Amino acid sequence: QVQLVESGGGLVQPGGSLRLSCTTSGTIFNIYTMGWYRQAPGKQRELVASISNAGSANYADSVKDRFTISRDNAKKSVYLQMNSLRPEDTAIYYCNALIRTPNWATNDYWGQGTQVTVSS
Repeated sequence: QVQLVESGGGLVQPGGSLRLSCTTSGTIFNIYTMGWYRQAPGKQRELVASISNAGSANYADSVKDRFTISRDNAKKSVYLQMNSLRPEDTAIYYCNALIRTPNWATNDYWGQGTQVTVSS
């Protein structure tokens, strides 16, 4: 069974930094696009950043030049370095991955989420 586990959330002051990590486990044939989404209270879940298995990244306009997504294919992990954090970045952050399992099924998988709170 495939699982995604996030870590690295927490409370940080405005202007601070956090690094989120997401590690996959289970029987995996291939991992395609990986990404980070977030959901603030009363708002819809939105894409923050995504990265292809070749390393091509894209970002939401609101986080460009502040957040950096990266991945380690050998470790089957994806990371989100968040700098210059703002109160409006406060949300639950979810890891997402498009994964093919050995039975040739390809599905979206989600982590359980990690809380990021930006407040003084």
